[in-house]
Amino acid sequence: MIASLGWLCQRLLGLSSQEVTFARRGFRGSEPQGRQCLEQIGHTFLHGYHAALLDDPPETLAHRLTEVALELRGFAFEGAGMGLALLDQLLPWRQRRLHVFLHGPGAAYTYLVHVGVGWALALLRRRVERPLARLDPVLCWLAVDGYGFYYGYFHWPRAVVRHVVPQRLTGYARRAFDQGLGRSLWFVDGADVHRIPLSIAAFPPTRHVDLWSGVGLACAYAGGVERGALAALRDAAGPYVLHLAQGAAFAAQARQRASNPAAHTEMACAVLCGLSAEAAAHVTDMALVDLPPDGPEPAYEVWRQRIQAHLAPEVARAK
Repeated sequence: MIASLGWLCQRLLGLSSQEVTFARRGFRGSEPQGRQCLEQIGHTFLHGYHAALLDDPPETLAHRLTEVALELRGFAFEGAGMGLALLDQLLPWRQRRLHVFLHGPGAAYTYLVHVGVGWALALLRRRVERPLARLDPVLCWLAVDGYGFYYGYFHWPRAVVRHVVPQRLTGYARRAFDQGLGRSLWFVDGADVHRIPLSIAAFPPTRHVDLWSGVGLACAYAGGVERGALAALRDAAGPYVLHLAQGAAFAAQARQRASNPAAHTEMACAVLCGLSAEAAAHVTDMALVDLPPDGPEPAYEVWRQRIQAHLAPEVARAK
């Protein structure tokens, strides 16, 4: 029965591999090598998503995800986060799949799994307050980041060109949405470091800080460009270079926690943060020490600001 239910979920909720191609999405630009890199990431995400829809025990799901090459594995776990969150929402008689996975075999990829939850919330067009309350009180905002990425990836003419934010998002959720939307620009603009700053510049200035932060995370975690392009991106960020660096440090921390380092993350941290990936990840750990509870700003935003302050001297020296 469980096996047949998983098969049915895949049939009803599965996504075609064509949905993550540049041709299908209509993304702009990208050299062939960069496009291949970004499309491979999309296919890896779908592998994790479809694996989760089988509704297997957590250990079986984790085994399927570890079949993916280590450098790409985080994207498979992100897809699994989406699949598990969808199953919890749509099959209400067993709603702890995501919780069990996050506190079990998915713990090392907790950042990516949280992001995947946001894809599910965006797909279902749900308000975020209740689902966020069931997640880690700091990392829950990564789910809204995933929400923003989903809109940028699947609805970029509306979200990126017309700058529309779903009305159901309020308060800090709109900022976290922009962080994910910024990540999506790495795909929408095909990792084109000359086009991305133009896309951001077209947004209202109040949204620039979070968009640049998302770009920093995406370029450092996903890769797809050479060192010179990263330097050009750093220079184009101008007053937002610390936000770009903070995003790169987040990427370093996500990879360090999962023990899946990547040469492109190392290079991005060197160029954008003036630090090794290990050192940049350590900055994020230091910034978590004695983090206050939510106040006028969520603790998550305080964490981000602390990282930027820690990185400021190194970024200045790296220019």
